[in-house]
Amino acid sequence: MKLIVGLGNPGKEYAETRHNMGYLAIDAFAEMAGVDFDRSGFKGVYGVCKDPRFNDSFILAKPETFMNLSGECVRPLMDYFKIDLDDVVILYDDMALAPGTIRLRPSGSSGSHNGMKSIIQHVGSENFKRIRIGIGEPPHTGVDWVLGKPKGEDKDLLDQGVEKAAKAVRDYLMHDWNYAMNHGNAK
Repeated sequence: MKLIVGLGNPGKEYAETRHNMGYLAIDAFAEMAGVDFDRSGFKGVYGVCKDPRFNDSFILAKPETFMNLSGECVRPLMDYFKIDLDDVVILYDDMALAPGTIRLRPSGSSGSHNGMKSIIQHVGSENFKRIRIGIGEPPHTGVDWVLGKPKGEDKDLLDQGVEKAAKAVRDYLMHDWNYAMNHGNAK
């Protein structure tokens, strides 16, 4: 069983913000795979898939704890479903990447991302897979930037990043992590 988690903030006021790229990407993959977020618990919503198109069964989850407490959802899901850390993938926004780009990594630090800090704290390790979705450097304060709603060309680029991240999840589940990294990290 694998656990794929998209990070974001719940509520309509945050729905289209840069900080919700993880939510948007996991929603895009859920639509692609025909998975509904039809269960709630563990401080989030989730759906379970056992589709033969994919190599393993998996859970798609969206924490509803707000970004800074994301680990309060991830750890209980891992514990309840007995999911190894090696089978966890986190999707989230990253200001260090240009809009429209993604980066897949097998592990790493949290950088300045509070959602990732929370997950690392709760799982006790930085050794889990992640798909970073670029939102670009802020022209002003970071908080205003990540909670802002992109428009025009910026939105188009972010939508491309969301689509690339959804395809990377598909590639991981249909093939393996190296395949997904080779295709997702391609220039």
